[in-house]
Amino acid sequence: MYALHRLRTLGFSVQVFEAGDGVGGTWYWNRYPGARCDVNSLEYSYQFSQELQQQWNWSEKYAPQPEILNYANHVADRFDLRRDIRFSTRVQTMTFDQKNNSWQLQTEQGEIFQASYCIMATGCLSKNNIPDFEGLDKFQGRLLHTGDWPHEKVDFSGQRVGIIGTGSSAIQVIPQIAEQAAILTVFQRTPSFSIPAHNAPMDKIYEKSIKSRYADFRQDNSKRYAALNNNPNSVSALEVSDDEREAEYEARWQAGGLAFLASFNDLAINIDANKTAAAFVHKKIHQIVEDQALAKRLCPQTVLGCKRLCVDTDYYQTFNRDNVKLIDINEDAIEKITATGLKTKDNVYELDTLILATGFDAMTGALLSIDIRGIDGLTLQEKWQQGPKNYLGLTVHGFPNFFTITGPGSPSVLANMIVAIEQHVDWIADCLSYLRENSLHSIEANEESERQWVKLVNRIADQTLFPSGYNSWYTGANIPGKRRVFMPYLGFPSYVEKCNEVAANSYSSFKLE
Repeated sequence: MYALHRLRTLGFSVQVFEAGDGVGGTWYWNRYPGARCDVNSLEYSYQFSQELQQQWNWSEKYAPQPEILNYANHVADRFDLRRDIRFSTRVQTMTFDQKNNSWQLQTEQGEIFQASYCIMATGCLSKNNIPDFEGLDKFQGRLLHTGDWPHEKVDFSGQRVGIIGTGSSAIQVIPQIAEQAAILTVFQRTPSFSIPAHNAPMDKIYEKSIKSRYADFRQDNSKRYAALNNNPNSVSALEVSDDEREAEYEARWQAGGLAFLASFNDLAINIDANKTAAAFVHKKIHQIVEDQALAKRLCPQTVLGCKRLCVDTDYYQTFNRDNVKLIDINEDAIEKITATGLKTKDNVYELDTLILATGFDAMTGALLSIDIRGIDGLTLQEKWQQGPKNYLGLTVHGFPNFFTITGPGSPSVLANMIVAIEQHVDWIADCLSYLRENSLHSIEANEESERQWVKLVNRIADQTLFPSGYNSWYTGANIPGKRRVFMPYLGFPSYVEKCNEVAANSYSSFKLE
């Protein structure tokens, strides 16, 4: 939405294609009970309009999905955005016309459009991952995916519910469903680290304080590693006493949220330091979960933070309920879905509802779902067969006048997404303005610039523990057959600096015509 607003303000003619019948993106599709943001509401919001920042008030520290969707609708109406959005329209093919230096787009309805520039705002977590379970199409009960939840309220009262997955979405929805269902059976492959949110009504005094210095607050956050106000600690976990380390972790746990990752400055780069944080969370799980054997199965053996750190409300407490069961599919593997439920190697589970909390084909999935053809008919699928290759996470060699917002090779999912989106939109808008002012009609990343960028992204990642994320969707490892490549760029401030350098040098690392 911000791209539409910014480009329209600059005098560009803009047409947005949206698969849903409303705005909101992630918050339009992910409507499951308990869905909410894991970033503080005062940070997970647009900053392009001072009036909007000052006038919109959030009800909670971490805004729930309905409130964020209301916010998105408010922004769309406030800036009259809907008139340039074609809803319920999914782009099927995109082909670059070298002769006319333009893109031809075809929708699923068969409509044809021409565009000088294409900006892909398809989202990092928008292509649902639906595992190829035998018999899934034979299930006669209600089948749901957390990433494509019904708009109407779903009642689980008295039902036998199964949920596959224990990632972020599952961790949010499981406590909610457990309160309704007669029996909730959770099928876990890999447990996730989760930190309590300690959500609460918005502190109005704090909100007023932030709004009185919003510009400075935003500027300070932009200088932080993830563009978040996470109060980073400047010392190593291994440089303090056991008591000091324990006190810091306890304070972060009580404060709640993603700031736990900033407890010490080496949790992402030193495995021994990371193990101290993991051990603390393991201890908390054992304190919360009454059945110690069950607590052990809920303790992740992965590197803390290298899979998405989750933020929850009473997730671990939910496993103390008599109506909740945990099945470790590493011990009792899922064999097939039946007409009436699910069969594992050793057991049969009769289900009224089956929920797939199986995540997404992250970062590249939505882009590769479209047949995108650049110079000489090269498809993006072919280009990215061995993993995504691009420049700045914004452009792709061989695909002129083609931009990706929060694509692979950018901070995206490892930064405040709203901030990352606005930074990308501003860079693209400035770039298009530069082209127009200089009577240029084409921009394409140089092949060498792209090659060096991919090397840089990998080199930075290899200095950390992130590539050890096992089955993390950061690497695409959750998708069978997908090349394992760590996709995000680590470090928002340094990324912005590099983007600004490219623009200041008149886009010399691009081919301009």
